[in-house]
Amino acid sequence: MQTAIEQTVFLSLKVALAAVALNLPFALLGGWLLARHHFRGKTVIETLVNMPLVLPPVVTGYFLLIVFGRNGLLGQWIFAATGVALSFTWQAAALAAAVVSFPLFANTVRVAIENVDPRLEEAGRVLRANRWQVFRRITLPLSRNGIAAGLFLCFARSLGEFGATIMVAGNIAGETRTIPLAIYSLVNQADERGALYLIAISIFLSYASLFAGQHLQRKWQNRGAV
Repeated sequence: MQTAIEQTVFLSLKVALAAVALNLPFALLGGWLLARHHFRGKTVIETLVNMPLVLPPVVTGYFLLIVFGRNGLLGQWIFAATGVALSFTWQAAALAAAVVSFPLFANTVRVAIENVDPRLEEAGRVLRANRWQVFRRITLPLSRNGIAAGLFLCFARSLGEFGATIMVAGNIAGETRTIPLAIYSLVNQADERGALYLIAISIFLSYASLFAGQHLQRKWQNRGAV
């Protein structure tokens, strides 16, 4: 039992970290675009970004299965080109966690960037810095605590993902069985001791992630108030 639990925890951490890595560039880009640009159709984009927050996770997972399954819209091309079937692998679990947690990450990044004084960015442009240089040298450093808070929030949400994961990745022991799926399986097997042990680990990891995110966000807000 101990070995299986350790394997489940390690897999969950790997999936969550991969989800954060997948989301990071898109959250930075999306948060920056929504915070600093006004364009036609912006409301449509904002709605699409936030859709995973309101859709049932199983719907999100089913959509991912249609797109990335072996015979899916993109999955069949990936399989033909690489021989790799993405569905029902730990990578599929990471993709599901990334999609479900993306709105939390992107919205936190957006708020962090919105709280950077645009006059500082304008000063950088006056000094002939291009948009990338302004973002890298001014916007990103000044919003880093808020972005880090979003990162921890994304990590915590990824650890708890269940519905989308079971649809696109399944519940395969040692392959895709993350902590929530393992708890579900143990409860169905009437193994309350094992389930409670994993529940305690889940609560600890989630609390630690949220605490770190809240601490960084409060530090960022206090600095902005000075």
